Amino acid sequence: MADTVKMDKIVEEGLLYDFYGPLLTKRQKQIYEKVVYEDLTLGEISQAEGISRQAVYDIVSRSTRLMRSYEEKLGMIERFMSIRTLTDRLDESADSESDISVLKQRIHEIAGMIKKDSF
Repeated sequence: MADTVKMDKIVEEGLLYDFYGPLLTKRQKQIYEKVVYEDLTLGEISQAEGISRQAVYDIVSRSTRLMRSYEEKLGMIERFMSIRTLTDRLDESADSESDISVLKQRIHEIAGMIKKDSF
């Protein structure tokens, strides 16, 4: 269970950074990438950057809060995940439905949901 929670956190941090990382400062990006992508400890980063462990922690914490705030306001990750789920439904329908008229109806229904952003 602990591995699942850690993996969920890694995925969340990666998605946040993929969507909102470009909005961070250059310094925030450098530190955040070292923690999340390079899996370096706060001590390793503080030594390499010549700053305190607390400063590293503050930068990562502030960056994460900022990106979560962007997601709360913009919802881009939520939309992305919803669209991904709907495209999975399209794939499943294409693989399982032999009745073309039913398949067309499902495709139109899902396309309409995507267009209306009502998922």
